Amino acid sequence: MLTQRLLRCLTTAAITIIATPLLAATVAPTAPVPAPAPASIPAPASIPAPASASAAGSAQAAAPAQAPATAAAQPAASVPPNPGTIGAALLAIKKALETRFAGVKVIDVKQSPINGLYEVYLGDRIVYADATGDHVIVGSLIDSRTQTDITQADLDERGAIDFKSLPFDKAIKITKGTGAYPLAVFEDPDCPFCQKLEKELAAVNDTTVYVFLFPIDGLHPQATVHSREIWCAPDRAQAWTQWLTQRKSPGTATCKGDPVEALNKLGNELHIDGTPTIFFASGKRVPGAISTDEIKKLLVAQTPKS
Repeated sequence: MLTQRLLRCLTTAAITIIATPLLAATVAPTAPVPAPAPASIPAPASIPAPASASAAGSAQAAAPAQAPATAAAQPAASVPPNPGTIGAALLAIKKALETRFAGVKVIDVKQSPINGLYEVYLGDRIVYADATGDHVIVGSLIDSRTQTDITQADLDERGAIDFKSLPFDKAIKITKGTGAYPLAVFEDPDCPFCQKLEKELAAVNDTTVYVFLFPIDGLHPQATVHSREIWCAPDRAQAWTQWLTQRKSPGTATCKGDPVEALNKLGNELHIDGTPTIFFASGKRVPGAISTDEIKKLLVAQTPKS
């Protein structure tokens, strides 16, 4: 498990880069002339470096401090890989981020639309880094010509799944009305955001909701216990709904063959690092608790027409 999915080392801070043709070009200054500090662009807020004693705090990779006067004192890990070599950049970025940020796993790296800036896929998010991994940018990359959020588009593509391949026999099935609009949700029974989502779902009709139990004991120590009690209850759907919306105990029934361990493995394979995580019939992934109106719109848009 991704350090119990507790750490959000690379926060979703809002540093937005506008990808214009001008940004895509790099200009190398001549060696004797120092680059002047830009006067019209304010310096970004300082990004805290990861503290070894702080396991729960969020952290960002910060730019190194002003270079020392002597070359011998400069850090040794700032030699960039060969230009244009994705394999070398992948290794350098992976090593830098996974070493410096506890719990971070780099899954893939590819060249971004901006020369020298790489898109780094972390499973539940995308960040950007230079070829050394010494500098990281968190935020959305926007194409100003089309007003396209490149980051979100790439994240949607990478995060999509084959909905029909989910193990529905390991889910709690809750049908309302005609059940014409299916969705799957990975949820922790003790997660407050999952409780919020359940209240939003209660106002949506004609759904078939598949609840995949995904307890995060690092945040909620009794989550696995409650998951198993709900699964072993005589009426799982009722036990789930009453626990999430009313905090009514599901009882203490036990049974063999609960799917909690298997679903934990599946969630890790799908790079699920937080609950709730919703999947629509098209395979689209949406993390977090969203409103009733958003759910309705996405159900209509993301459910294939029969």
